[in-house]
Amino acid sequence: MRRRSAAGVVFGLLSSLPLGAETNAELEQQVRRTEQAFAKTMADRDHGAFASFLADETVFLSGRGPQRGKATVAAAWKRFYEGTQAPFSWEPETVQVLDSGTLALTTGPVKDPAGKLSGTFTSIWRREADGRWKIIFDKGCPVCTDPPAPSATPSPSPTPR
Repeated sequence: MRRRSAAGVVFGLLSSLPLGAETNAELEQQVRRTEQAFAKTMADRDHGAFASFLADETVFLSGRGPQRGKATVAAAWKRFYEGTQAPFSWEPETVQVLDSGTLALTTGPVKDPAGKLSGTFTSIWRREADGRWKIIFDKGCPVCTDPPAPSATPSPSPTPR
């Protein structure tokens, strides 16, 4: 019986891993950097760069209904890239990646030009065959208003029947 060295066993185990296998934490960092670069397109006023992050079949959900497809979304967002000052900014606060490394979620605050919180965003990213992350779903929401404070007067109890 032939004995394998510890180094041989480790090499055998490592060589059986798929090339480019990353930990979930590494994938989360990739997606965070991708979302940050996506947001930077707004600050840089670079609409072409914005469009480069969109998957061909992307869907952006807005108050006007869903915008479907890269060309449609890029055209709808062109107005946000006009002018010298960005109308809003965003940054990822939460990033989660499936263990398969194929889909990711980012969410975080949206701020007006003065830096005041004006909403939140949620985006779903898909890892393409070439390893790049592309946005497939996006939805922005206005800031939630606080629920009404409970009244000081207790509600009447239901009348027993």
